[in-house]
Amino acid sequence: MGSEFDFTGRKVLVVGGSSGIGNGIARAFLARGAEVAVWGTRASAADYADEDGSNLDGLGYVQVDVGNGDAVDRAAADCGALDVLVLCQGTVRYGQQEFERAGWHDVMDVNLNSVMDCARAFHAALAASGGSLIIISSTGAYHAMVGNPAYAASKAGAVALVRTLGAAWARDGIRVNGIAPGYVATKLTSVTTENEKRMEGVLRAIPLRRTGEPADMAGAAMFLASPLSSYVIGQTLVVDGGLSLS
Repeated sequence: MGSEFDFTGRKVLVVGGSSGIGNGIARAFLARGAEVAVWGTRASAADYADEDGSNLDGLGYVQVDVGNGDAVDRAAADCGALDVLVLCQGTVRYGQQEFERAGWHDVMDVNLNSVMDCARAFHAALAASGGSLIIISSTGAYHAMVGNPAYAASKAGAVALVRTLGAAWARDGIRVNGIAPGYVATKLTSVTTENEKRMEGVLRAIPLRRTGEPADMAGAAMFLASPLSSYVIGQTLVVDGGLSLS
């Protein structure tokens, strides 16, 4: 990759970067010279040692309950300067739990409310650096998810938030964009990816005939944080192998 993807000297924070898509994004920035920190839910980085899809070597780790706005504000105040903020936190409740009040609020608090809390907490730092904010949503934002109303609504809300913050914060020098992944094998999608029959149907629906990898999302994130996307504002880039085309 060219110099546009050299992030040497840049400071990057990936919220939800302890595993899965977030970890893949964090490691890609680290490999290209950035100083990268991640926020996760467990007490220490060592608690992820046996987690599939998690490699925290070389990454700064901080435990933060992003569902607690005060905790977000405290952790953000300790971060200092920042060039790129990737918001990749997410949760889901299966078994019709999202139709109940508790399940609905649990998912919305993490998938949407905490996204705004984190964006707000780092606004000043990103404005000072002319930085980039990247919000990870889902292709679930664009179609019905019959068993998961909170997940679908929260991801649709995240796409709308990208548009709104993109317009509102461009004047502050902050570029806000997003990524909507399709099927990627993570903890959140294991109910599908670990079910052979379900996966057969999924793969038939994806023109590339494969699920996505965290590295696929990392490439999109680096583009959105790079000078190559300097005129891109308020857009959510769909990265799904063509799944949403049909």
